[in-house]
Amino acid sequence: MESRSLHSKPSEETLVSLLQLDPSPIETPDTDAEKDLPPLPWDTLENKIDSPISTSSRPGLSGSGHSAVFYLTRIQKFSSYLIPVFVSLHVANTSIIPLIARSVPASETYLLLSREIYQTTLTEPLLVALPIVAHVASGIALRLVRRSQNLKRYGGNTPGMYALYRAQTGKTSRSLMSNSTNSAGRIWPSVSYISISGYVFAALLAVHVGVNRILPLQIEGDSSNIGLAFVSHGFARQPFVSWLAYTGLLTVGCGHMVWGAARWMGMAPTAMGWSGSGASVVDKKVRKRRRRSWWALHGVAAAAAGIWAAGGLGIVARGGLTEGWVGKLYDDLFSRIPLC
Repeated sequence: MESRSLHSKPSEETLVSLLQLDPSPIETPDTDAEKDLPPLPWDTLENKIDSPISTSSRPGLSGSGHSAVFYLTRIQKFSSYLIPVFVSLHVANTSIIPLIARSVPASETYLLLSREIYQTTLTEPLLVALPIVAHVASGIALRLVRRSQNLKRYGGNTPGMYALYRAQTGKTSRSLMSNSTNSAGRIWPSVSYISISGYVFAALLAVHVGVNRILPLQIEGDSSNIGLAFVSHGFARQPFVSWLAYTGLLTVGCGHMVWGAARWMGMAPTAMGWSGSGASVVDKKVRKRRRRSWWALHGVAAAAAGIWAAGGLGIVARGGLTEGWVGKLYDDLFSRIPLC
């Protein structure tokens, strides 16, 4: 007993040593993207005290027992089901029909007809704007919610940690900020390649919508004169910027949509890296099957981008300048764009 008392440490020092630990959150795998972290012990105790009646017995969404991650994941998933309706019509008008007609003016008629389907006051918000905004916003909200969960579970830049650090070392807030910046990235959840391509695709899509839809509405009041000839005019005026923007839009967009659909269907292989040779798969059969799936999905994405580019970049991009007053209208619109 005496030897134990000689080597014992005060409880305050033990608490300080625990507070000095640098927490590192566990990376959540993609297969558990819809699952929440298990509740903390004090959260469970508070829930029992505040609500003695089980939430499963209550009607409505509040009684389902699911949190924000559950609903945000389903918003992101089900909102993507409406996007292919618009994408299929858009691919047909901007690629397949020009590829068959071999002419931009001959393809404009079909584009105007299809606009009556997805560019009315009712269908455009339902089929285009609302699904895309819900998909992107729910993805960003998911990252913020998971970051909040990690901060709550593993700690963060709390005032108590700052006071303890300054009391022991006497360092200023600048040195503390430099140390906290290095460990701040651990609080954020990991970003998959599908998510990265989604953010890039969202940025490119926003530029595309701004040039072809929002800018004509602000300058001319409508976009009835904007069609395939407007895109051809842009390629003729600014070939480098146009080729760079549309090539990135098609490549990143097709890759994100193909891999995103495969992930929702459970067909996307995980932990394979860009080269399809991940080191985390031990079983050779599983490794071989995932590698085949990896290459197959990349093949589908490349084929989709190739079909879209065959008519879009092969025919529409080579349509040339538009003459007359419509060409002057296009020149005026492109002059409002900073890069043009």
